[in-house]
Amino acid sequence: MLHALIIFLGGGLGATGRHFVGQGALRLLGPGFPYGTLLVNVAGSLLMGLFIGWLVRKGADGGEMGSQELRLFFATGLLGGFTTFSAYSLDIANLWERGAAGLALIYALGTVVACVVAIFAGLYLARAVNL
Repeated sequence: MLHALIIFLGGGLGATGRHFVGQGALRLLGPGFPYGTLLVNVAGSLLMGLFIGWLVRKGADGGEMGSQELRLFFATGLLGGFTTFSAYSLDIANLWERGAAGLALIYALGTVVACVVAIFAGLYLARAVNL
């Protein structure tokens, strides 16, 4: 139960941060392009890389990989609430670094295509049943 609370708190902070970044980008750069989403996805991926890299280095230096609670709060909660794109990017990096470059590319492209198709399917269905 404690782990769920840790994720909940991190996720709430991350989602709030995503909202503020999106609103700030909209005010500064206008509505012509999804700058806020782009910024959140790139920043979240950079932060995920820095955090995971730090955990790995900490483990390589003889320390433990970091507490499970820290990983749950920051990676799953905060960054997961900020952007799930960071988790998606980490999955691709993990596949690539394990030598599964082909699978990483299939996952990367397949996810994007499947998600865009799913958005259009949802829009079509919502209109078809008059939601």
